[in-house]
Amino acid sequence: MTVASDLAAWALGLRSDELPAEVGVAARRHLLDGIGTAVAAARRGAAESALSVAAGLGGPPEATLLGRGVKVSAPAAALATGTLVHALDFDDTHAGGLVHATAVVLPAVLAVGEEVGATSDEALLAAVVGFETVCRIAGAAPHAFHQRGLHATLACGVFASALVTARLMRLDLATTVNALGIAGSSAGGLLEFLATGSSTKQLHPGLASQAGIIAARLAAAGADGPDSVLEGERGLYAALADGHADPALVTADLGIVWETTRITLKPYPACQLMHAALDAGRQVLPVSSAEIEEIAVEVHPDSAAIVCTPDKVDPRTAYDAKFSLPWSLAALLTDGAVTTDTYEPDSLGRSDVRALAARVRVTEVPDARVAADAPSRVTITLTDGRTLAGHVDRSAGAALDAKLAANVGSAQDAAALTAAVEALDLYALITIADRLAEEHRVH
Repeated sequence: MTVASDLAAWALGLRSDELPAEVGVAARRHLLDGIGTAVAAARRGAAESALSVAAGLGGPPEATLLGRGVKVSAPAAALATGTLVHALDFDDTHAGGLVHATAVVLPAVLAVGEEVGATSDEALLAAVVGFETVCRIAGAAPHAFHQRGLHATLACGVFASALVTARLMRLDLATTVNALGIAGSSAGGLLEFLATGSSTKQLHPGLASQAGIIAARLAAAGADGPDSVLEGERGLYAALADGHADPALVTADLGIVWETTRITLKPYPACQLMHAALDAGRQVLPVSSAEIEEIAVEVHPDSAAIVCTPDKVDPRTAYDAKFSLPWSLAALLTDGAVTTDTYEPDSLGRSDVRALAARVRVTEVPDARVAADAPSRVTITLTDGRTLAGHVDRSAGAALDAKLAANVGSAQDAAALTAAVEALDLYALITIADRLAEEHRVH
């Protein structure tokens, strides 16, 4: 037996009566949050390229292209939806694996679920299978993918999408293991955007979702793949994580410990690795930015390597700013909040925020916990010599209700989506989300 075969056997065999109530609640919460971030992205025209390409790919009318009111092939729809969910960097995060779980799971659930006419139980179980898969595969190699310059969401997300698809297509065990083996050859996702400020990261969940669906279809058509795709000497961990992984963790306590409940909602549309620092910064508010002499921030070394590099003080693009702790913290202290408007083009050029960002001093503080779950301290020295300090043990996450209403446009629309997700009525959910995305879309 291999890790892939053990994982596939569990995924295909999971039953409703084996699912703890809190896991079902968590899965629905994250599906709802993902729909909200997708609609918010559509409102701002943040994923138009992916939507246009998906519309151009067309194909048989299997799944709805959100915001366009048309149906395309399931892989094309998943490409667009995954990009929408992640486009604002406002979607959820699993700290242990540092992956955006819903962005790779929701697109496959919606696209393939619509294609096959999945019931509410089938959709929920498939979603949980996807969440557990991406979180566990990434969590077995904490920060190892990012350290190699790879985005774990794409590197690990292809397997989640493949398993979601296999479950919804009712593939047998051997075919599902082949799907995982095939999916592994699409694992990747370069982080080079960090050097240029480009937005390629937006595409990674869509590419993962699309690739996983295609992998399952290829397996169903007779293609095969290595069952040792995860732990093999040329498998995922050896090739893309430099061997820094414990493959046994993928299936350890599977069905007993649920990673789905450990996914958190983002309160800020920016890199998760700066959220603890922003939470600590909020504790010193209100403060006059004109009176700030210096800002000292303590962060995990793995976070500092990504969001505190010298080039991040003066961001060139929205994505630069979303990965700049100094600039984002300066914006928080100036505006009193960090929202999707913080990263709009007219906000990036503010000289007062840039000047304040230049006064941020970062100290790396090692911690046994992974970077996305580590503490942070912010100490502000004022021009009159007084100091203000904030400290958090970890990022607090966000409450869903207010975030969802802001993302989709109103409390009424949020309530309609919530009811559809609670019932996991895919037809109603897709219809409402499509309407909201189209109503708010930037033309």
